[in-house]
Amino acid sequence: MNGSGHWPGCRKRKNPSTSLFTKEESLQKSFTFEHNVLGLHDFYRFYQEVEKVAGLPPAVVFESTGHYHEPVLQFLEDKQIIYYLVNPVLSYEAKKASLRKVKTDAIDAFHLGELYYKNEDLKPFQKKSIRIMNLRNLTRQHDSLTGTYVQTKLQFLTILDQVFPEYKKVFGALYSPTSLATLLQYQTPQGVKEETVDQIAEVILKQGAKRSYKWAEEKAYKLKEAAERDPFKRNLYTSHITSLTMYIQILLQYQRHLSQLIEEIDALAEEFEEYEIIRSIPGIGGKIAATIISEIGEIDQFNHPKKLVAYAGIDPSVFESGKFKATINKITKRGSTRLRQTLYTAVQCGITKNRNPKLRAYYDKKREEGKPHKVAIIACANKLIHWIYALLNRKEVFKV
Repeated sequence: MNGSGHWPGCRKRKNPSTSLFTKEESLQKSFTFEHNVLGLHDFYRFYQEVEKVAGLPPAVVFESTGHYHEPVLQFLEDKQIIYYLVNPVLSYEAKKASLRKVKTDAIDAFHLGELYYKNEDLKPFQKKSIRIMNLRNLTRQHDSLTGTYVQTKLQFLTILDQVFPEYKKVFGALYSPTSLATLLQYQTPQGVKEETVDQIAEVILKQGAKRSYKWAEEKAYKLKEAAERDPFKRNLYTSHITSLTMYIQILLQYQRHLSQLIEEIDALAEEFEEYEIIRSIPGIGGKIAATIISEIGEIDQFNHPKKLVAYAGIDPSVFESGKFKATINKITKRGSTRLRQTLYTAVQCGITKNRNPKLRAYYDKKREEGKPHKVAIIACANKLIHWIYALLNRKEVFKV
Protein backbone atom coordinates (compact mmCIF):
# COMPACT_ATOMS: atom_id res chain seq x y z
CA MET A 1 0.00 0.00 0.00
CA ASN A 2 1.11 3.58 -0.57
CA GLY A 3 -0.13 7.08 0.12
CA SER A 4 -1.59 7.58 -3.36
CA GLY A 5 -4.55 5.31 -2.82
CA HIS A 6 -7.96 6.11 -1.39
CA TRP A 7 -8.58 4.89 2.12
CA PRO A 8 -11.69 4.78 4.29
CA GLY A 9 -11.68 5.96 7.87
CA CYS A 10 -14.51 4.52 9.90
CA ARG A 11 -15.71 5.71 13.28
CA LYS A 12 -17.92 2.91 14.52
CA ARG A 13 -20.97 3.61 16.59
CA LYS A 14 -24.53 2.36 16.35
CA ASN A 15 -24.74 4.27 13.06
CA PRO A 16 -21.11 4.65 11.99
CA SER A 17 -20.05 7.38 9.61
CA THR A 18 -17.39 6.72 7.03
CA SER A 19 -15.18 9.26 5.29
CA LEU A 20 -13.27 8.22 2.19
CA PHE A 21 -10.32 10.38 1.22
CA THR A 22 -6.85 10.71 -0.24
CA LYS A 23 -4.04 11.95 1.93
CA GLU A 24 -5.15 15.58 1.61
CA GLU A 25 -8.90 15.57 1.04
CA SER A 26 -12.09 13.58 1.12
CA LEU A 27 -13.00 11.55 -1.91
CA GLN A 28 -16.62 12.39 -1.32
CA LYS A 29 -18.95 13.32 1.51
CA SER A 30 -19.15 11.03 4.49
CA PHE A 31 -22.13 8.75 4.82
CA THR A 32 -23.71 6.58 7.49
CA PHE A 33 -24.77 2.96 7.37
CA GLU A 34 -26.92 0.92 9.71
CA HIS A 35 -25.22 -1.33 12.20
CA ASN A 36 -26.75 -4.55 10.83
CA VAL A 37 -26.24 -7.01 7.96
CA LEU A 38 -27.85 -4.76 5.35
CA GLY A 39 -25.83 -1.76 6.52
CA LEU A 40 -22.56 -3.70 6.42
CA HIS A 41 -23.32 -4.86 2.88
CA ASP A 42 -24.00 -1.24 1.90
CA PHE A 43 -20.57 -0.40 3.28
CA TYR A 44 -19.00 -3.28 1.33
CA ARG A 45 -20.52 -2.06 -1.95
CA PHE A 46 -19.08 1.37 -1.23
CA TYR A 47 -15.74 -0.26 -0.40
CA GLN A 48 -15.75 -1.97 -3.81
CA GLU A 49 -16.47 1.35 -5.53
CA VAL A 50 -13.47 2.96 -3.82
CA GLU A 51 -11.29 -0.02 -4.74
CA LYS A 52 -12.27 0.44 -8.39
CA VAL A 53 -11.41 4.16 -8.29
CA ALA A 54 -8.17 3.72 -6.34
CA GLY A 55 -6.93 0.72 -8.27
CA LEU A 56 -5.95 -1.13 -5.09
CA PRO A 57 -7.74 -2.49 -2.00
CA PRO A 58 -8.45 0.29 0.52
CA ALA A 59 -7.59 -0.13 4.20
CA VAL A 60 -10.31 0.36 6.79
CA VAL A 61 -9.50 2.34 9.94
CA PHE A 62 -11.89 2.33 12.86
CA GLU A 63 -11.79 3.01 16.58
CA SER A 64 -11.97 0.30 19.20
CA THR A 65 -15.34 0.57 20.95
CA GLY A 66 -15.35 -2.45 23.25
CA HIS A 67 -17.78 -5.15 22.15
CA TYR A 68 -19.65 -2.81 19.77
CA HIS A 69 -17.04 -3.14 17.02
CA GLU A 70 -17.12 -6.97 17.03
CA PRO A 71 -19.79 -7.35 14.27
CA VAL A 72 -17.81 -5.00 11.99
CA LEU A 73 -14.59 -6.84 12.80
CA GLN A 74 -16.12 -10.22 11.93
CA PHE A 75 -17.56 -8.86 8.69
CA LEU A 76 -14.17 -7.49 7.60
CA GLU A 77 -12.50 -10.79 8.51
CA ASP A 78 -15.01 -12.73 6.39
CA LYS A 79 -14.38 -10.41 3.44
CA GLN A 80 -10.59 -10.60 4.01
CA ILE A 81 -10.35 -6.82 4.19
CA ILE A 82 -7.24 -5.26 5.75
CA TYR A 83 -8.24 -3.10 8.70
CA TYR A 84 -6.68 -1.06 11.49
CA LEU A 85 -8.27 -1.07 14.92
CA VAL A 86 -7.19 2.14 16.66
CA ASN A 87 -6.84 2.60 20.41
CA PRO A 88 -9.18 5.43 21.57
CA VAL A 89 -6.20 7.11 23.23
CA LEU A 90 -4.50 7.48 19.84
CA SER A 91 -7.64 8.74 18.12
CA TYR A 92 -8.18 11.27 20.92
CA GLU A 93 -4.65 12.61 20.50
CA ALA A 94 -5.19 12.86 16.74
CA LYS A 95 -8.31 14.98 17.27
CA LYS A 96 -6.40 17.36 19.56
CA ALA A 97 -4.03 18.19 16.70
CA SER A 98 -6.69 20.43 15.17
CA LEU A 99 -7.10 24.01 16.44
CA ARG A 100 -10.81 23.97 15.73
CA LYS A 101 -13.04 22.45 18.39
CA VAL A 102 -15.52 20.49 16.30
CA LYS A 103 -17.11 17.18 17.31
CA THR A 104 -19.05 15.20 14.71
CA ASP A 105 -18.84 11.58 13.59
CA ALA A 106 -17.77 12.73 10.13
CA ILE A 107 -14.88 14.81 11.55
CA ASP A 108 -13.87 11.93 13.84
CA ALA A 109 -13.78 9.57 10.86
CA PHE A 110 -11.63 12.05 8.94
CA HIS A 111 -9.18 12.27 11.86
CA LEU A 112 -8.91 8.48 11.95
CA GLY A 113 -7.98 8.52 8.28
CA GLU A 114 -5.37 11.22 8.92
CA LEU A 115 -3.95 9.06 11.69
CA TYR A 116 -3.39 6.27 9.18
CA TYR A 117 -1.08 8.50 7.13
CA LYS A 118 0.67 10.22 10.02
CA ASN A 119 1.34 7.25 12.30
CA GLU A 120 3.98 5.06 10.70
CA ASP A 121 3.75 2.58 13.60
CA LEU A 122 0.12 1.81 12.84
CA LYS A 123 -0.12 -1.86 11.91
CA PRO A 124 -2.97 -4.03 10.59
CA PHE A 125 -4.96 -5.55 13.42
CA GLN A 126 -4.07 -9.11 14.41
CA LYS A 127 -7.21 -10.82 15.61
CA LYS A 128 -6.76 -12.97 18.68
CA SER A 129 -7.70 -16.63 18.41
CA ILE A 130 -11.15 -17.78 19.45
CA ARG A 131 -9.63 -19.81 22.31
CA ILE A 132 -7.89 -16.75 23.73
CA MET A 133 -11.02 -14.62 23.36
CA ASN A 134 -13.10 -17.28 25.14
CA LEU A 135 -10.56 -17.36 27.97
CA ARG A 136 -10.53 -13.56 28.13
CA ASN A 137 -14.34 -13.41 28.27
CA LEU A 138 -14.45 -15.97 31.08
CA THR A 139 -11.74 -14.29 33.20
CA ARG A 140 -13.29 -10.86 32.74
CA GLN A 141 -16.72 -12.21 33.61
CA HIS A 142 -15.24 -13.78 36.75
CA ASP A 143 -13.64 -10.46 37.75
CA SER A 144 -16.87 -8.56 37.13
CA LEU A 145 -18.97 -11.05 39.09
CA THR A 146 -16.43 -11.08 41.92
CA GLY A 147 -16.74 -7.29 42.21
CA THR A 148 -20.52 -7.55 42.42
CA TYR A 149 -20.22 -10.40 44.93
CA VAL A 150 -18.01 -8.27 47.20
CA GLN A 151 -20.49 -5.39 47.09
CA THR A 152 -23.36 -7.76 47.92
CA LYS A 153 -21.41 -9.07 50.92
CA LEU A 154 -21.10 -5.54 52.28
CA GLN A 155 -24.83 -4.93 51.83
CA PHE A 156 -25.57 -8.26 53.50
CA LEU A 157 -23.42 -7.30 56.51
CA THR A 158 -25.29 -4.03 56.89
CA ILE A 159 -28.60 -5.88 57.20
CA LEU A 160 -27.17 -8.64 59.42
CA ASP A 161 -25.91 -6.01 61.88
CA GLN A 162 -29.50 -4.81 62.25
CA VAL A 163 -31.05 -8.25 62.67
CA PHE A 164 -28.63 -10.73 64.28
CA PRO A 165 -25.14 -9.15 64.72
CA GLU A 166 -23.87 -11.87 67.11
CA TYR A 167 -24.29 -14.50 64.37
CA LYS A 168 -20.95 -13.37 62.88
CA LYS A 169 -19.15 -15.12 65.77
CA VAL A 170 -20.75 -18.55 65.24
CA PHE A 171 -18.91 -19.78 62.12
CA GLY A 172 -15.27 -19.15 61.31
CA ALA A 173 -16.22 -18.56 57.67
CA LEU A 174 -19.33 -16.38 57.71
CA TYR A 175 -19.85 -16.67 53.94
CA SER A 176 -19.42 -20.45 53.68
CA PRO A 177 -22.42 -22.25 52.15
CA THR A 178 -23.09 -24.01 55.49
CA SER A 179 -23.07 -20.73 57.42
CA LEU A 180 -25.35 -18.94 54.96
CA ALA A 181 -27.74 -21.87 54.69
CA THR A 182 -27.95 -22.10 58.50
CA LEU A 183 -28.65 -18.37 58.74
CA LEU A 184 -31.40 -18.82 56.18
CA GLN A 185 -33.07 -21.20 58.66
CA TYR A 186 -32.37 -19.09 61.77
CA GLN A 187 -32.47 -15.43 60.79
CA THR A 188 -33.32 -14.00 64.22
CA PRO A 189 -32.30 -14.72 67.82
CA GLN A 190 -35.94 -15.52 68.59
CA GLY A 191 -35.97 -18.36 66.06
CA VAL A 192 -32.83 -19.86 67.63
CA LYS A 193 -34.24 -19.70 71.16
CA GLU A 194 -37.30 -21.70 70.10
CA GLU A 195 -35.16 -24.67 68.99
CA THR A 196 -33.15 -27.20 71.02
CA VAL A 197 -29.42 -27.77 70.50
CA ASP A 198 -30.10 -31.19 68.92
CA GLN A 199 -32.64 -29.72 66.49
CA ILE A 200 -30.21 -26.98 65.43
CA ALA A 201 -27.34 -29.48 65.07
CA GLU A 202 -29.48 -31.64 62.76
CA VAL A 203 -30.32 -28.59 60.63
CA ILE A 204 -26.62 -27.64 60.36
CA LEU A 205 -25.68 -31.19 59.28
CA LYS A 206 -28.31 -31.11 56.53
CA GLN A 207 -26.68 -28.03 54.93
CA GLY A 208 -24.11 -30.24 53.19
CA ALA A 209 -21.03 -29.77 55.37
CA LYS A 210 -18.94 -32.95 55.53
CA ARG A 211 -18.48 -32.69 59.29
CA SER A 212 -19.22 -34.84 62.31
CA TYR A 213 -22.28 -34.51 64.53
CA LYS A 214 -20.00 -33.28 67.31
CA TRP A 215 -18.86 -30.35 65.15
CA ALA A 216 -22.47 -29.50 64.32
CA GLU A 217 -23.38 -29.71 67.98
CA GLU A 218 -20.58 -27.28 68.90
CA LYS A 219 -21.87 -24.82 66.33
CA ALA A 220 -25.40 -25.25 67.68
CA TYR A 221 -24.22 -24.36 71.17
CA LYS A 222 -22.41 -21.30 69.80
CA LEU A 223 -25.55 -20.27 67.95
CA LYS A 224 -27.63 -20.56 71.15
CA GLU A 225 -25.05 -18.48 73.02
CA ALA A 226 -25.06 -15.86 70.26
CA ALA A 227 -28.84 -15.62 70.46
CA GLU A 228 -28.62 -15.00 74.22
CA ARG A 229 -25.97 -12.28 73.75
CA ASP A 230 -27.68 -10.56 70.85
CA PRO A 231 -28.83 -6.99 71.67
CA PHE A 232 -31.99 -7.31 69.56
CA LYS A 233 -34.53 -9.13 71.73
CA ARG A 234 -37.14 -8.88 68.99
CA ASN A 235 -37.22 -7.81 65.37
CA LEU A 236 -39.25 -4.68 64.68
CA TYR A 237 -38.86 -4.51 60.92
CA THR A 238 -40.03 -7.37 58.70
CA SER A 239 -38.39 -5.54 55.79
CA HIS A 240 -34.97 -6.44 57.27
CA ILE A 241 -35.87 -10.14 57.26
CA THR A 242 -36.97 -9.89 53.63
CA SER A 243 -33.71 -8.17 52.67
CA LEU A 244 -31.60 -10.66 54.65
CA THR A 245 -33.28 -13.61 52.93
CA MET A 246 -32.73 -12.02 49.53
CA TYR A 247 -29.03 -11.30 50.16
CA ILE A 248 -28.35 -14.83 51.44
CA GLN A 249 -29.92 -16.35 48.33
CA ILE A 250 -28.00 -13.97 46.06
CA LEU A 251 -24.69 -14.76 47.79
CA LEU A 252 -25.25 -18.52 47.47
CA GLN A 253 -26.13 -18.07 43.81
CA TYR A 254 -23.00 -15.96 43.16
CA GLN A 255 -20.86 -18.64 44.82
CA ARG A 256 -22.26 -21.30 42.49
CA HIS A 257 -21.69 -19.11 39.42
CA LEU A 258 -18.12 -18.21 40.46
CA SER A 259 -17.29 -21.88 41.08
CA GLN A 260 -18.63 -22.78 37.64
CA LEU A 261 -16.60 -20.00 36.01
CA ILE A 262 -13.41 -21.15 37.76
CA GLU A 263 -13.98 -24.71 36.53
CA GLU A 264 -14.44 -23.51 32.95
CA ILE A 265 -11.42 -21.18 33.16
CA ASP A 266 -9.20 -23.97 34.47
CA ALA A 267 -10.39 -26.43 31.83
CA LEU A 268 -9.82 -23.98 28.97
CA ALA A 269 -6.51 -22.62 30.31
CA GLU A 270 -5.03 -26.12 30.51
CA GLU A 271 -5.27 -26.32 26.71
CA PHE A 272 -2.57 -23.61 26.48
CA GLU A 273 1.10 -24.52 26.66
CA GLU A 274 1.75 -21.10 28.20
CA TYR A 275 -0.49 -21.91 31.18
CA GLU A 276 1.96 -24.22 32.95
CA ILE A 277 4.89 -21.96 32.02
CA ILE A 278 3.35 -18.93 33.72
CA ARG A 279 2.10 -20.98 36.66
CA SER A 280 5.67 -22.11 37.29
CA ILE A 281 6.42 -18.61 38.60
CA PRO A 282 5.95 -18.71 42.41
CA GLY A 283 2.99 -16.64 43.55
CA ILE A 284 1.02 -17.05 40.31
CA GLY A 285 -1.98 -19.35 40.58
CA GLY A 286 -4.37 -20.69 37.98
CA LYS A 287 -6.73 -17.70 37.77
CA ILE A 288 -3.87 -15.16 37.51
CA ALA A 289 -2.06 -17.26 34.89
CA ALA A 290 -5.24 -17.61 32.82
CA THR A 291 -5.86 -13.85 32.96
CA ILE A 292 -2.29 -13.05 31.88
CA ILE A 293 -2.55 -15.45 28.92
CA SER A 294 -5.92 -14.05 27.82
CA GLU A 295 -4.81 -10.42 28.07
CA ILE A 296 -1.42 -10.84 26.34
CA GLY A 297 -2.57 -13.16 23.56
CA GLU A 298 0.15 -14.45 21.25
CA ILE A 299 3.55 -13.41 22.59
CA ASP A 300 5.06 -13.19 19.08
CA GLN A 301 3.14 -9.97 18.41
CA PHE A 302 5.64 -8.26 20.76
CA ASN A 303 9.16 -8.17 19.33
CA HIS A 304 10.67 -6.65 22.47
CA PRO A 305 9.84 -6.94 26.19
CA LYS A 306 9.54 -3.15 26.45
CA LYS A 307 6.58 -3.29 24.07
CA LEU A 308 4.87 -5.78 26.36
CA VAL A 309 5.64 -3.48 29.30
CA ALA A 310 4.04 -0.59 27.40
CA TYR A 311 1.04 -2.77 26.55
CA ALA A 312 0.56 -3.35 30.27
CA GLY A 313 0.79 0.41 30.83
CA ILE A 314 3.55 0.17 33.45
CA ASP A 315 6.19 1.99 31.42
CA PRO A 316 7.26 5.36 32.88
CA SER A 317 6.03 8.54 31.22
CA VAL A 318 8.69 10.96 29.96
CA PHE A 319 8.58 14.74 30.31
CA GLU A 320 11.40 16.98 29.08
CA SER A 321 11.34 20.64 28.11
CA GLY A 322 14.48 22.59 27.29
CA LYS A 323 16.99 21.89 30.03
CA PHE A 324 14.30 20.54 32.33
CA LYS A 325 14.03 16.79 32.69
CA ALA A 326 11.45 15.35 35.07
CA THR A 327 12.87 12.89 37.59
CA ILE A 328 9.55 11.77 39.08
CA ASN A 329 7.56 10.10 36.32
CA LYS A 330 4.30 8.23 36.79
CA ILE A 331 3.50 5.14 34.78
CA THR A 332 1.53 5.78 31.58
CA LYS A 333 -1.44 3.49 32.37
CA ARG A 334 -2.17 3.44 28.65
CA GLY A 335 -2.22 -0.30 28.09
CA SER A 336 -4.44 -3.10 29.27
CA THR A 337 -5.90 -2.13 32.64
CA ARG A 338 -6.78 -5.72 33.46
CA LEU A 339 -3.27 -6.98 32.68
CA ARG A 340 -1.78 -4.21 34.82
CA GLN A 341 -4.06 -5.04 37.75
CA THR A 342 -3.32 -8.75 37.43
CA LEU A 343 0.45 -8.15 37.44
CA TYR A 344 0.04 -5.98 40.55
CA THR A 345 -1.84 -8.81 42.27
CA ALA A 346 0.74 -11.39 41.11
CA VAL A 347 3.56 -9.32 42.61
CA GLN A 348 1.76 -8.97 45.94
CA CYS A 349 1.17 -12.73 46.04
CA GLY A 350 4.82 -13.38 45.14
CA ILE A 351 6.38 -11.18 47.81
CA THR A 352 3.93 -12.22 50.56
CA LYS A 353 5.43 -14.92 52.83
CA ASN A 354 8.46 -14.92 50.52
CA ARG A 355 6.70 -17.18 47.99
CA ASN A 356 8.96 -15.86 45.24
CA PRO A 357 12.43 -15.26 46.79
CA LYS A 358 13.80 -13.58 43.64
CA LEU A 359 10.91 -11.15 43.45
CA ARG A 360 11.03 -10.51 47.18
CA ALA A 361 14.76 -9.76 47.01
CA TYR A 362 14.14 -7.29 44.17
CA TYR A 363 11.33 -5.64 46.16
CA ASP A 364 13.56 -5.32 49.25
CA LYS A 365 16.32 -3.84 47.11
CA LYS A 366 13.98 -1.13 45.80
CA ARG A 367 12.76 -0.36 49.29
CA GLU A 368 16.34 -0.02 50.52
CA GLU A 369 16.91 2.49 47.70
CA GLY A 370 14.19 4.60 49.30
CA LYS A 371 11.36 3.73 46.90
CA PRO A 372 7.81 3.87 48.34
CA HIS A 373 5.87 0.60 48.55
CA LYS A 374 3.74 1.17 45.44
CA VAL A 375 6.73 2.29 43.37
CA ALA A 376 8.59 -0.86 44.42
CA ILE A 377 5.56 -2.98 43.50
CA ILE A 378 5.42 -1.44 40.01
CA ALA A 379 9.17 -2.04 39.60
CA CYS A 380 8.53 -5.69 40.51
CA ALA A 381 5.65 -5.86 38.01
CA ASN A 382 8.04 -4.57 35.35
CA LYS A 383 10.56 -7.26 36.32
CA LEU A 384 7.83 -9.92 36.36
CA ILE A 385 6.59 -9.10 32.87
CA HIS A 386 10.17 -9.29 31.57
CA TRP A 387 10.39 -12.78 33.07
CA ILE A 388 7.07 -13.76 31.49
CA TYR A 389 8.22 -12.48 28.09
CA ALA A 390 11.48 -14.45 28.28
CA LEU A 391 9.82 -17.66 29.50
CA LEU A 392 7.09 -17.60 26.84
CA ASN A 393 9.58 -16.98 24.05
CA ARG A 394 11.94 -19.72 25.24
CA LYS A 395 9.09 -22.02 26.26
CA GLU A 396 10.80 -22.67 29.57
CA VAL A 397 9.49 -22.89 33.12
CA PHE A 398 10.66 -20.56 35.86
CA LYS A 399 13.72 -21.63 37.81
CA VAL A 400 13.92 -20.48 41.41
